[in-house]
Amino acid sequence: MLTRLHLENFKSWQDTQDVALRPITGFFGANSSGKSGLIHALLLLKQTADSADRGIVFHFGGTATRVDLGDFRSVVHGHDTDRNLEISLDWRTEKPIKIMDTYARKDVARSADIGFRVVARMEGAGVSAQPIVEQMSYRVGCAEFGLCRKDNDPYPYDLFPRSGDFRFVRYQGRAWGFDSPAKCYGFPDKVRLYYQNAGFLTDLEFALEQRLRNVFYLGPLRAFPRRIYSWSGEEPLDMGEAGELVVTALLAARQRDERISLGTGIPRPTLEQYVAKWLKDLGLIHDFRVEPVAEGSRLFEVRVRKSPKAAEVLLTDVGFGVSQILPALVLCFYVPEGSTVILEQPEIHLHPSVQAGLADVFIDAWEKRKVQVIVESHSEHLLRRLQRRIAEKKLSQDNVGLYFCKEEDGVSRLDSLEIDLFGNISNWPQGFFGDQFGEIAAMSEAALMRRQAAG
Repeated sequence: MLTRLHLENFKSWQDTQDVALRPITGFFGANSSGKSGLIHALLLLKQTADSADRGIVFHFGGTATRVDLGDFRSVVHGHDTDRNLEISLDWRTEKPIKIMDTYARKDVARSADIGFRVVARMEGAGVSAQPIVEQMSYRVGCAEFGLCRKDNDPYPYDLFPRSGDFRFVRYQGRAWGFDSPAKCYGFPDKVRLYYQNAGFLTDLEFALEQRLRNVFYLGPLRAFPRRIYSWSGEEPLDMGEAGELVVTALLAARQRDERISLGTGIPRPTLEQYVAKWLKDLGLIHDFRVEPVAEGSRLFEVRVRKSPKAAEVLLTDVGFGVSQILPALVLCFYVPEGSTVILEQPEIHLHPSVQAGLADVFIDAWEKRKVQVIVESHSEHLLRRLQRRIAEKKLSQDNVGLYFCKEEDGVSRLDSLEIDLFGNISNWPQGFFGDQFGEIAAMSEAALMRRQAAG
């Protein structure tokens, strides 16, 4: 699970300070307040790790990636290429990572809490300017290992730590330098060739890649439903940026008999059955199934019924909300256990009661499968349901992190919302979801004036 994010000079964020990431983390705020920037930083790391090009520092994206951030100048705060850009990310592993000094034959660190930090800047001028890593490091417990750049040196990177309880020990021979980092997080291969006790650095890189591999994203604009879906046996990693792969994912889960564990001794429903149950619980439809148009066909229809006695129709012939919530539902229960799911505005096109129900979906995904949900939203109904579940003791306040984003003079600010045991928010920002009382007062005043004018 991701546990902390810290950004400096990333888009509208000069400095986020430490942002605690919980099993359910919600970012709220007005448009252009910086909410998406927090998510984009995570996606930037993910698509960099997914890239086959080890020579790049960051993969800012393109048509084939989840997010296209342009270039370093587009991302750095104020488009000021003299600034350093910094991203720090912490996470907790299922099993502790053990660091052993093979030269001294002793344990150096053992912890399930891992951290990564990278500081990058631009070097060069004009079209030849490129981002470079100024410093990057991993933290395991209290121990830290990394690279820092040196100026005016034929071998511009230095490995640390060099003293204290641990030091890297070179093989005998000439003290050759080594290349730049691989991407923004990888130690050069020569580090492991030149040092006798640097083999564990590979484990740190792998831990970060594995964590980022289990980050999944669904964008705010979902694909329109189709009357016919084709499937040739592929197994997608997620729903696609717009949820266009949701039926493909359901069929893949059916083929491998993917089931949801509900506890000891309780029959395990298939993913399709569990999603159908949630659609029914949310009051959207009565039943739901994916069927071939003919026996043995690779073409499929999604058929639904609105009520027990209603005629069965295609997904395209019911309200738009079903097709919009379906990818978010499936994603939460399709991804591997322990994954992180990032959702942007999952409430779009949904009735207020369904928006509230999304909170229960997120709670269930965490309780059943330890799937962490990070959501960027404008939905008051979703937030209110989370508050209610805390008051009902169905959700621990320690498992929820809620933040309000605001922008002032081009700089984003982040306020952590303080929730008590009864679900109350003690530092509710002014105008969080608009001025409801102001609207009611203005309406009442206008009505009074009209009655006076009519009398």
